[in-house]
Amino acid sequence: MEDDFRVADINKKFTERLEGFEVCGIASTIKEAKEKLLTYKPDLVFLDVYFPDGNGIDMLWHIRNHHRSTDVILITAAKEIETVQEAIRGGVIDYIIKPVLFDRFEKTLAKYIKNRLQMTTIDDVDQEDVDQLLHNKRKELTYEQNIPKGIDPLTLKKIKGEINTFKEQGVTAEDFGKHVGMSRTTARRYLEYMVSIGSITAELAYGQVGRPERLYRLNEE
Repeated sequence: MEDDFRVADINKKFTERLEGFEVCGIASTIKEAKEKLLTYKPDLVFLDVYFPDGNGIDMLWHIRNHHRSTDVILITAAKEIETVQEAIRGGVIDYIIKPVLFDRFEKTLAKYIKNRLQMTTIDDVDQEDVDQLLHNKRKELTYEQNIPKGIDPLTLKKIKGEINTFKEQGVTAEDFGKHVGMSRTTARRYLEYMVSIGSITAELAYGQVGRPERLYRLNEE
C-alpha cells in the first residue's frame, strides 16, 4: 500500500526477486487498500504512513481489527518516534525507513518466512521457541526433545550428516532431495526446520536463469 507508484514498483520488484513471495495487488489509497484486502486476503502487507485520503497507522489498526491473519511491514519515510511506537503497538513485523535497500528488505522477508515456516512445524512452544520467534535467538538442535510433528528424529539426524558432504558450497532443497532420495518439499521442510533452530544457515543464491533459490549449509564452528 503505497501512493508513490515509483516506490510501489521498487517494492514489487524487490519482492519478486525473492523465492516464496508473490505480489497479489498494489493500492495507492486507503479506500483502494481496503477493497483489495477483501479481495485478495494477503498474508503480508507493505504499508506506508502517508496517503492522500488517510493515515497508514489508522489503516494498520483497521487491518488488526478486520484482517487479523494478515501481517504488516511498514515501509515509510515517517521518522517520528510516536509513529514508530504506534506501529509497534499495532503489531508490525518490521519498520523500514525509506529509501529501502534491497539487503535490508531481503533480511526482513527471510526472517518473516522463517518464522512462518517454524510455526507450521510446532504445536506447543516452550520459552526458547517464543524467544526465537520474538527476538531471533537461536535454539540448539536436539533430537529427543521438542521435535515437531512432521519431523522424524532419525531422518533429521541423517539429513544433518548428509548436508555435511556439501560443506562450504551449500545445497538447494531440490538438489539435496535428489541426493538423499526425498521430494523437494520434504527436503525443504527438514532444512527449514534446521535453519529455524540454528543448526544450519540459509541464503539466497542467484543463478543465471529464474528466481533465486535458498542455499543451505552447515554453520561455521
